[in-house]
Amino acid sequence: MKQTEMVSIVIPVYGLEHLIRETMDYVRAQTYTDWELILVDDRSPDTSVDLIEQYCREYPGCRIRLLRQERNRGPALARNRGVEAAEGRYLAFLDGDDIWEPDKLRRELEFLKEKDAAFVFMSYEFAEPDGHGTGRIAHAPETLTYREALRNTTIFTSTVMFDLEKIPKEKLRMPDMKSEDTALWWSLLREGITAYGLDETLVRYRRPAPGQKSLSSNKVEALRRIWNLYRKAEHLSVPRSMGNFVLWAVNAVRRRL
Repeated sequence: MKQTEMVSIVIPVYGLEHLIRETMDYVRAQTYTDWELILVDDRSPDTSVDLIEQYCREYPGCRIRLLRQERNRGPALARNRGVEAAEGRYLAFLDGDDIWEPDKLRRELEFLKEKDAAFVFMSYEFAEPDGHGTGRIAHAPETLTYREALRNTTIFTSTVMFDLEKIPKEKLRMPDMKSEDTALWWSLLREGITAYGLDETLVRYRRPAPGQKSLSSNKVEALRRIWNLYRKAEHLSVPRSMGNFVLWAVNAVRRRL
């Protein structure tokens, strides 16, 4: 049974031993206190699980749960496992290397209720590997439709919130593919759901250190992923994929300028 106002926060865990305590601190520091944190270990090869268990012993009153995958299955299926276990009315995702300001949950929930929305997201700031903001902000538009989203992947995973009374859990399952989060946003918007954007910067996206391998920082891989989404996830024709692809590239460059 869903808790009336509780926000369930899902974090996939893999290779996060250097950041996981800090990430849990960001959640515990939220000014909105009716939350549960669900960490899904994707068979992380480091000490992440030990650190989470130690943290839970230090703060026994917190609603923190650790789930463990039987084998490494990737972030999409880890998030899906967390969604299945969620007990709150509202759902938010947080990636383990991203940063939430203390008012993130409170302001976003207020905004969701104000708009009577099922799906909201917010602006975010790019950050250095040490977490300090660069001053570059990806601003959230007031609304985003399916057609607009195909040309601008401005929805960032750590900024979203859903009302599970308006969108059932089965519709929030991410596909097992690269850029699974974008594929989910598109599938929701394709059904006619409008995503409402809050132009407040309460999330920081921590960019990887120079030379550190990352899907986000690998530009060629990013191009392949978006093309794959158009053709295999959305089944768009080649001409339509090409048109959206060009506009997506232009918007991606603008976000980083």
